[in-house]
Amino acid sequence: MRKTAVMRDDLFMEHDPGFDHVESPDRLRVIYEQLNRPEIGQNFLFPSFEPASHEIIGLNHTEPLIRRIAGTAGKTFDMLDPDTTTSSRSYDAACLAAGAVVQGTRLVAEGEVDNCFALVRPPGHHAEKDRSMGFCLFNNVAVAAYYALNHLKLKRVLIVDWDLHHGNGTQHSFYDTDKVLYFSTHQYPHYPGSGSFAQQGKGAGEGFTVNVPLPGGQGDSAYAQIFNTVLSPIARHYKPDIILLSAGFDIFMGDPLGAMNVTSEGFAYMTRILLELADELCQGRLVATLEGGYNISGQRDGVLAVLSEMVGKSFLKKETIDKLSTVDLPFPALDQAQRIAKNFSTL
Repeated sequence: MRKTAVMRDDLFMEHDPGFDHVESPDRLRVIYEQLNRPEIGQNFLFPSFEPASHEIIGLNHTEPLIRRIAGTAGKTFDMLDPDTTTSSRSYDAACLAAGAVVQGTRLVAEGEVDNCFALVRPPGHHAEKDRSMGFCLFNNVAVAAYYALNHLKLKRVLIVDWDLHHGNGTQHSFYDTDKVLYFSTHQYPHYPGSGSFAQQGKGAGEGFTVNVPLPGGQGDSAYAQIFNTVLSPIARHYKPDIILLSAGFDIFMGDPLGAMNVTSEGFAYMTRILLELADELCQGRLVATLEGGYNISGQRDGVLAVLSEMVGKSFLKKETIDKLSTVDLPFPALDQAQRIAKNFSTL
């Protein structure tokens, strides 16, 4: 069994975007309730962590943005963009969320735990350097990636983002560098409108942004094939020192904001691939952070599936693993992505 850290804190549920907002505190509450069950919680470590300082958050964000979000503290309501609102403790929750992913990255990089899942709110991957948007205040995974490069002396970071929505903020944070490879699967065209095949980075980062835009309706088999035939060869060529995962569960079948058909088995299988790559390439270093997911029960089950793989207690049957490992259902987006994967080996 692996030493899997779970970063959790009730403060994350005090970020309240407002009545009937899909990014609700219940998204975490139902997961925490499961972790409170002794037969589940006993499998994990629950390390302490602190809010990220302005200096650490500033590795990815501008000072005016940090001041703007800090200015929401204590206010019952504020609006950062039409989709992104705050309550009195949203700023505190956002700093703690970034701190959770940073601390998880440190623990994994220094070998204190094998892997980590930061179960945090608000999410982060839409947040730009100078703008909060798409339910996201600070970009948790981008802050952690910069921390890994600048403070942990890691050389290459692979960020995998399987959220339904493209992580525009994460892409833009590393668009001109080869120190971070950003790999995203997402529904397209869809919010926020970015993430086409043509967006592949620029300058030193050309080729190190890999987008796999999907039309919708894809399920376990399609994602398995993408991870097996596109992500895996790219990761093996890139040889990251750590893998960070933006784990969005809005690709779960029945999510109100999406049109994908991934099941708990699909989430478990994708996690299995990432763990195998981490074991092969970077001493098992894998850190996940929660992004989207608005089918409350579906997200809960998906998170538990990911955690079961991370800790080494898989529920996947051998026949399911064999099926997903050998699936061969070509579709246009996959064909284009496989060509990009072949070209990546020439960088």
